[in-house]
Order: sequence, then C-alpha cells, then structure tokens
Amino acid sequence: MKSTIDNTEYNLTEQYKVNHKESYAAWLQYKKIDDAALVKEYQKWASNIESLADSIVIQSAQNELNTALSLMLDIQPKISSDIKPVNSIVLASMKELNLLDKLDVDFDQINEDGYMIKTVTSDENSTIYLLGKRDAGVLYAAFHLLRLMQNREKLDHLNIVESPKNQLRMINQWDNMDGSIERGYAGKSIFYKDDVFSEELNRIQDYARLLSSVGINAISINNVNVHQVETNLITSSLLPKVTEVASIFRAYGIKTFLSINYASTIQLGDLDTADPLDPEVKEWWKNKAKEIYRFIPDFGGFLVKADSEHRPGPFTYNRNHADGANMLAEALEPFGGLVIWRCFVYNCLQDWRDRSTDRARAAYDHFKPLDGQFHENVILQIKNGPMDFQVREAVSPLFGAMPQTNQMMEFQVTQEYTGQQRHLCYLVPQWKEILDFDTYANGEGSPVKQVVDGSMFPYRYSGIAAVSNIGNDYNWTGHTLAQANLYGFGRLTWNPDLEAETITNEWIGQTFGQDELVNEQISQMLLKSWEIYEHYTSPLGVGWMVNPHYHYGPNVDGYEYSVWGTYHFADCHGIGVDRTVQTGTGYTAQYFKENTEMYESLDTCPDELLLFFHHVPYTHKLKSGVTVIQHIYNTHFEGVQEAEELKERWTTLKDRINSERYEDILNRLEEQVSHSKEWRDIINTYFYRKSGIADEQNRKIY
Repeated sequence: MKSTIDNTEYNLTEQYKVNHKESYAAWLQYKKIDDAALVKEYQKWASNIESLADSIVIQSAQNELNTALSLMLDIQPKISSDIKPVNSIVLASMKELNLLDKLDVDFDQINEDGYMIKTVTSDENSTIYLLGKRDAGVLYAAFHLLRLMQNREKLDHLNIVESPKNQLRMINQWDNMDGSIERGYAGKSIFYKDDVFSEELNRIQDYARLLSSVGINAISINNVNVHQVETNLITSSLLPKVTEVASIFRAYGIKTFLSINYASTIQLGDLDTADPLDPEVKEWWKNKAKEIYRFIPDFGGFLVKADSEHRPGPFTYNRNHADGANMLAEALEPFGGLVIWRCFVYNCLQDWRDRSTDRARAAYDHFKPLDGQFHENVILQIKNGPMDFQVREAVSPLFGAMPQTNQMMEFQVTQEYTGQQRHLCYLVPQWKEILDFDTYANGEGSPVKQVVDGSMFPYRYSGIAAVSNIGNDYNWTGHTLAQANLYGFGRLTWNPDLEAETITNEWIGQTFGQDELVNEQISQMLLKSWEIYEHYTSPLGVGWMVNPHYHYGPNVDGYEYSVWGTYHFADCHGIGVDRTVQTGTGYTAQYFKENTEMYESLDTCPDELLLFFHHVPYTHKLKSGVTVIQHIYNTHFEGVQEAEELKERWTTLKDRINSERYEDILNRLEEQVSHSKEWRDIINTYFYRKSGIADEQNRKIY
C-alpha cells in the first residue's frame, strides 16, 4: 500500500513551510553543521545509504536520512540496495539478517518496535547499521541517528539497543470536521475544513514525521465527542478519505483509529436501538467492521467515549461498560482491532451542592467492579487523575486496581487547564511524577509506569495516550515552546525512565541548536514552568478555579458543573474538599492501603495535595511552617515574580534566536506576566475577603 502523497502538489503548503521554516520544522530542523571537522567525520558514513529492505516504512527512513544529511552536511547521499556496504549507513530488518555478512546481531535483545544502531569499523571501511526487528524499528533507528547528529554526538563507537517500554504510544486528536478543535489552542484542524477532509496532505505527512520521530505508533483522527458529521467517518462516503490519511500514517509506522458514536446503529443504520446485547446491533457492528477493514486492512480500532457528558452509551439500555465495549470488541476481534474505552465517566447532572457527591470517585466506582469482564482486545483508557487534567491532582486510584483488565494512561498535551499554550507550562516533570507514583498494587515498588507498560500484570494490550496540542498555526502549537510538550510526551512514552532534563536538552538542541546560553536558559525556563504556573493559579491541589466552559482565566467559583464554590468549599473558616473515609466522601479508600493511610491523615498527606483531600482552617500550618492562607498569598506573589523572570531569561537570547521565533515567544511570555497578575489579584483578594486574615508581609491585596 503506497502513500497517496504527490510531492508536486500543494505548492501553497510548500511555500508556507519556506516562509516559516524554523517554526514549522519544530525539532526536525536539520540545520547545516558549521564544524568542518565534524562534517568530514559524518560524511564518512553519510555519503552512502544502503537499504537491504524495501517497504513504504523503509522508504520513509531513506527519505528522512536523505533530506537530513543533505541539509546538515551539504551532500547528496547515494541510495542503493548494495549488499556489500562500504563506508555507509545500512538499513535492514530482521528479515535481511542473512545478508549482513558476519555481523553479530541478537534480535532477541529488542521487542517488536525495537532497534539497534551499531558502528562497525575495520581496516577497509566503517559502517553504521540501523537494524530493527520490523521496518518500524529501522525508521525509529534512523530518527535516533539524526537526533544524535543534530546534537553533534560522536558516531564512531555506537552500540545502541533500544526498545519502547510501552506497546501502544498514541495521540488522540480532538478535531471536528468543521475544522474546529475541541480544546485546541493552535489554530484549526490540519485534517478537516468545512466538513470535508483537508487537501493539504503534505502537512499531515509532516505531522506523521514529527510523531514517528519520537516513537508514536497510533493516532485517532477525530474528536471523542463524535457529532453528526463525524459519525459518518465509518461510512463508505468518507472511508476513502480516511484510507488516504491512514496511508500517510502507515508510511511512518502509525496505525489509524477512529472515535465512534456509540449510537451509530440509530444514526447511520435503520435500527431503533443501540443496545449492546441486541443481536441486530451486534450484527450491524460486525458488518461495519468488515467494511472498514476492506478499506483499511491495518485499521487500529475504535476509541469510545460513552455515557459521559451527554454522550450515548450502554446505560440507556441498563447495560454496563463491559457489555458496551465487548460488543464492539467482538466485531473487531477477527481483524485484530482494539476497542479503547475511555474511563472519563461521571454524572454531570448530579447535585454538586451535596458534599457527599464526589466526581473524583466516579471512574473507580464505575469500572473497578467490572474487572475481568472485558474482552482481551478492550483497553480502558484512564485519565492521569480522577478529575480532569488539573495543574495538580492526585493520581487516579484505578491504575493497578484492575489486574485482569488492560489499562492505558491518558495525558493531555494540549494545555486545557494549564495555560492553553498562551502560558509556558512544560508538563514532562508532571508526567514523570505521575508515572513514578507508587500504587502499591503489588506491594511497595509498583509504580504507575509498570501498570501501563504491561509489566506488572499480564495485560495483552497497554500503553499511554495523550490529547494532541497541534493545529494549523505556522509553528504547530501556538506557543513555540509548547512543541516541547509534544516531543516530551513521545520520548517519555517510549521510555518513562528518561530524566526530564535529558528530554529537555534533546529537544532544545534539535530545535534551537548548540548555543550553550540558549540551552541553559530555555532548559531552566521549561523545567521550572509547571511549578511557576501552579504558584499563581491553583494552590495545594484545590483546582478548577477557572472561567466556565472556556477554562482560561481565574474565576474562583466558576466551574460549569459546580455551584458556589463546590470544588473548593471555601467559607469564612476554611477551604478544601474532605475526601477522607472518616468524615468525607470516602474517596481515599479507593487507593491501596498504604496510600489510603497517607492521604487520610493530615500528618502524612503531602502539602501539595492537602486541599484535594482535606478541608482545613485557613490557619492550618503546612509542613513548611506557614499557614494555608499565607501560602496562598506567598505563592501568588512569587508566581508573578517568577513569570517576570521567565520573560527576563528569554530577553537575554534576543540576538541568538531567529526573529520570528523570538518575537512569538516574547509575546506569549508578556501575556503570561500580565495574566499572572490577574490571577494573583483575583485569588488573593477572594481569600482575603473570605478569611478576613491579612497578609503577614503587608503586600497590597485589592
């Protein structure tokens, strides 16, 4: 199956890329290397690319190497299928092992998506081998080699063995066919416009390149909230266009999934029910699966949001989530397809004034009793926290709580509650903290990352997904530095053990080059930004203090599914949500014993989550020795100062960054400074008036 892209088409897109070259290229800059000695060394291998394998994925690897080496080294590599490589880069999968004369290779060291990069030197020649168990591994190896070259690493003694820790490494697009993106902060969709597919296929190809370069191997290309037009994506009227997009991603080792409308049997078929136990419903989906796989033989499967926020689902028919998921799983099973069933399920119409009502309990209460009832090609996709991608919330207790049911993590790269890509908020440190969290599911030393990578329990399928942050803005992500979140997600999903600093420095080197001051300043900016954003927004895990619906800007009592402070319960005496077993909602009991005990007690509950788990007086002293109210004042003043320091750091780089990227980031940082002051003033004023307690440092509170 060949790619449908004709590289002579869409000149507008090509001109667009030229006009915004560096911003558009993201971390695939491939800038010319100005170190003559290093160029000479690299040219020793880069003049010849020998490909022993042949497939659309291998062709993508060849094309990427050819483009990158031409740009970085100012040469035109010779590409051939010579089986006697001399001073070259050789591409081969395990199928070509017999052609690799006397090369000592143990493919048992790697998994299906793994790869090896080996430099083999003799008196006569020196060869760099890019080896994968499958073609996708060869492509990942090519991107790894180019990453090393962009960061000016030595290549003469390479012996790299890499395998992804996570089987499924997925991006969820929340794109609608009208061109809008739900929670999108970087322009319109690159996939759709005016209820039809985009004709700018080169841009989709460039997105596939970006994703593949960090190891992403799956994508769902439409919003989980499936509206009327998008429901038709699984029909013969639109499947040819889905096939076209799938062929682009296929060439980069990425499987295509679709979000589906659970009530499709009613909206598309001639049935009056979507009851998952109805034989006609089952048959309809089986026939639909056959039709989809006739168009896309390697189709990944369905992503499903059901029975939450007004989406249809099995509850209508007094069925449970296992009933609903399994019906779809049976339809997909003959073709190797997966059902990814989202666990973001809660009743948004319940009485939020009742303090015993706790949205945080919902996912666990719905799904834990169903452990072992799901088919083996169903994966439960669980948000990282029990609420909704807040700047700080507890880790979902559902991770590790269902040892007989496939689980995967859902992160949100798009910054819905963390500044919407108008503020700098680098999320890799947050994700690291979540993945390293000890669930105690198998006793001490049972981190979340070992649940979702399938090593703790015998899951057949598992992994990590995230909501994308890209749109058709010239720099993909609105805020140029927000590209680091997409890059970081891919790298961390490939290997959750990578240090945040390592990922950060990789991205900076590829995106901005090798200037030491640039690397130092941007690294500091990124690594501190999550903490800074938290300082001037939501204190101590309380969350939600945003304008309704839009989720941007401070509004202390503003969340749309709450009434008068429901999510923080602030009154004149204190603040916080009591989620304890003893006096509150009982949410803490959803964790394994060690974590239940930690969160239940004021003495052991971490301060950063204090108000997520406890309602306390404003005068309650934190472990730092300051009171809750003083902490609120202090952090909001500090957050503004730190936001100003982010801008100051950036201005030191004015003559070291190209003007377009420099001005783009400067404008965003200036907005962040201004907006941080708004947060500070509204939050501090609210709690001063609520508590009646003055700031100990007598700073101005309006």
